[in-house]
Amino acid sequence: MRRAMIALPLLLIAAGAVAQAPRPLPYWAALAAGDAMMRTGPGKEYPAVWRYRRVGLPLKVVAVHTSWRKVREMDGTEGWMASVLLTEDRTAMVTGEVRSLRAAPDDAAKVLWRAEPGVVGRVSQCRSGWCRLDVRGRAGFVEASGLWGVDAGETVE
Repeated sequence: MRRAMIALPLLLIAAGAVAQAPRPLPYWAALAAGDAMMRTGPGKEYPAVWRYRRVGLPLKVVAVHTSWRKVREMDGTEGWMASVLLTEDRTAMVTGEVRSLRAAPDDAAKVLWRAEPGVVGRVSQCRSGWCRLDVRGRAGFVEASGLWGVDAGETVE
């Protein structure tokens, strides 16, 4: 009986690991840790080149090596981060100029909020060139072209 109790959790863990299919590259991720190092290669033995302290920062994953992800930042900087430092939660950063967050995905819709470049929020949906961005409870629709963290024409549900 004791063996069965130990074996069952091991089987469940193994089954969960098998069920995860690799994601097609590139894909979007966000920084999950409040202190993360970007390294020159996929391992702790590689030197750190940048330290990140911004939870939610959107990053594009461009390569995978075991438990490491090669990521690209908005300015084009690339390096490796441990996968545990990233989350699949969708976030985006406002780029370029102050952007209006509107009540509906339409240029004529009422402006609810304005967000400066560098503001990061959660993306809950994108379609037809507009994304719903939530910045600490203040949400609205913003044109996807003014965000880093979503691809042109991408649909997010």
